[in-house]
Amino acid sequence: MRKLNIAIIGLGNIGSYLFKYLNDNKKILTKKNNCLPFIKYVSARNKKKKRNIRIKSSQWLNNYLDATKFQDVDLIVELIGGSEGPAKKLVFNALKNKKHVVTANKALIAKYGDQLARIAEKNKVNLEFEASVCGGVPIIRSLKESLIANKISKIYGIFNGTSNYILSSMDKENKNFQEILSTAKKLGYAETNPSSDINGDDVSAKLKILSSLCFNSFLNNNIYVEGIKEIDSTDIDNANKLGYKIKLLGFAELINNNIYQRVHPALIKKDSYVASIDGVLNAVIIDGKPVGQSIIQGEGAGAEATTSALISDISSILRGNIKFPFSISSMERKKLKFKTINERFFSAYLRFEVMDKPGVLSNITSIFSKNKVSIKRLVQNPNKIKKNSSIIIITHKSKNKSLNKILKEISKKNFIKKKPKLIRIDDN
Repeated sequence: MRKLNIAIIGLGNIGSYLFKYLNDNKKILTKKNNCLPFIKYVSARNKKKKRNIRIKSSQWLNNYLDATKFQDVDLIVELIGGSEGPAKKLVFNALKNKKHVVTANKALIAKYGDQLARIAEKNKVNLEFEASVCGGVPIIRSLKESLIANKISKIYGIFNGTSNYILSSMDKENKNFQEILSTAKKLGYAETNPSSDINGDDVSAKLKILSSLCFNSFLNNNIYVEGIKEIDSTDIDNANKLGYKIKLLGFAELINNNIYQRVHPALIKKDSYVASIDGVLNAVIIDGKPVGQSIIQGEGAGAEATTSALISDISSILRGNIKFPFSISSMERKKLKFKTINERFFSAYLRFEVMDKPGVLSNITSIFSKNKVSIKRLVQNPNKIKKNSSIIIITHKSKNKSLNKILKEISKKNFIKKKPKLIRIDDN
């Protein structure tokens, strides 16, 4: 029986769970893959930390980089995290020394994936990263294998469980952003520093990887990114009244041989599939030919979901499947044109908190007219006591550049009481 010697570097919640799972399910994994997955070494920053796993003294590496040098290591599982420092050193050295690598590190792949792929291809080893995008949702393998016959025109969806939990909880519990964020931290759905989830950077990194796989392109940073921290309970309530839900979405689209990548909150129809995805769930929608539309949904994070993805990658290597990291060789990947969203057309929701006095509404609508943006719906909610008014405008499809211009111009008016809001509407 063949044996694959594995080194697990990083023993946090995910690393510890993976260690236990591999040991507990060794027999069935060996039977299914015709190869024994054997944990040869482990390494972690704190050796003395209490863990619910039993590690032999012979398995401990004091220097994690030794795993990249030892002849009796075939595969390294990187679970350190981060795009720089130890994780970067480990993965680069491992591939250069002809070790297979499995990682859950989206930041590393999004930043250095092109370089790492070239090294892996040169040395005929695997670089697998299923767990880097949407946890237990098997989107990477689907794109590399199951959907390989398809020409994909668009991939979009909910790629971050933390932001989805916050927005769906604000909707259901009628609480403000900070209250829900505090709860998310207590429940372990949000990190102590959740900025990457809230400002859209987490989705942006995942979208870079997915876009590259979908369109056979190199990784590209030309992504419009907008987070959810400006969304408040008033916007949630208004969206409901208008027949929408608010979700943080990622989009990668191929239009006339140009790629558009964007991350932002969006109003989506209440009866749409994506609107029903609540809590920490992720959902990925793929448009391709000949398959049409495919939808994959599942847990986007957590030790169990991530381990499922890691085991999928490990099993592929156990079977001896040597594949290109991004489905095709680096020599065949393309430098496609990545465009900004300025020239794209969107319907939009705009909210203005203004002084309730004559001439304000006509002033606002004249600015829309001047910028050739057509108003589809207008709702005005005056507050006689506070002598202010909330004006909600839904536009027909207009250039993103024009919508931003309107927002900027109206923001400078002396009748504006709060920073105006703009949330794009997705009609999928």
